[in-house]
Amino acid sequence: MAGPIVDLGISSFGFAYGEDRDVASAAGDYVANPERVINWGFRTFHRAADDVQATDLAAEAARQALDRAGVSADALDLVVLATSDMPEYSYWDGAAALARELKIERTQTLLLNEGCGGGVHGLYYVASTLATQPDADTALLVAVNRVSEFHRNRMNTINAVLSDAAVAVVLRRDHPANRWLATEQFTEPEHCDLLRVDFGGAVNPVPPQGWSTVDAPGGHERIREQFGGDPRTLRRFLETRYERLLEVIDGACGRAGLGRDDITHLIYLNDSATSIAAVAEPLGIPLARTNADLAPDHGHMGAADQLVSLGVRLENGDVAPGDVVALCGISTGRWCATLIRA
Repeated sequence: MAGPIVDLGISSFGFAYGEDRDVASAAGDYVANPERVINWGFRTFHRAADDVQATDLAAEAARQALDRAGVSADALDLVVLATSDMPEYSYWDGAAALARELKIERTQTLLLNEGCGGGVHGLYYVASTLATQPDADTALLVAVNRVSEFHRNRMNTINAVLSDAAVAVVLRRDHPANRWLATEQFTEPEHCDLLRVDFGGAVNPVPPQGWSTVDAPGGHERIREQFGGDPRTLRRFLETRYERLLEVIDGACGRAGLGRDDITHLIYLNDSATSIAAVAEPLGIPLARTNADLAPDHGHMGAADQLVSLGVRLENGDVAPGDVVALCGISTGRWCATLIRA
């Protein structure tokens, strides 16, 4: 049977951002060709202070969401943390660290390290838990991105400016608004190494002497190497990216018993307006009903993009009760989509 496996909805949102920085003014600190970055169309990005880490941002967003929902942390049945950048420490559980910040114990926690789609399919893991545990009623999902500038150049990894931010949502069983309908995800592992950092792990624990993100090859150069300088193969890879997004959205629709025509809003990664339009147009969704106007003022916040944009749209009254919002994203090799009915 098509339809939700469990009735739950988002009852509140919480947000935490690094300090606002102007892209045009800061680009020269990160790359030798700042015009290339400026031409992507991003105006502002968020950069956390050096002493503010992912756990700090996640805890700030979580406390705000809990306060707005009128829920105490010790009432939570599940805490899920989705991260999309380098963890603060090795051999360390960021979800447990978040629970400690919230001063709770003996609560289920789950850590997702699945890249930029973690906030989208994290909703599925919450739904799965509530479906299999009838005594669980309330969950907290936090998606956070805090760029480690030692490991990544925030303006030379992908064609977007990477930002530091967190978003938290409180989900409650039988909540009547912002209801989770379905999630679809799949993995195509061929290019799973495309954006990896080659050191810091067990294979290469230490970077080469003199290595720096300021002059290290960027993500776009790695993509060219991956495809051997063959523009036709690269073009086909980029086209497939959008085809797979439509496929995963259709899969979510099938699980929810809906069709493309039922979707009223689309929220993708904080990418360029051209990229967002490439997903929205085949669905018949105008750019005004996407996150295209929000992305330039936030930059790419990793796993936090989609839930931040959904929360802002709801708070601004841009999404009407009953509207169906498709949240979708790509991690390296992973496609995902979640449908929410406002």
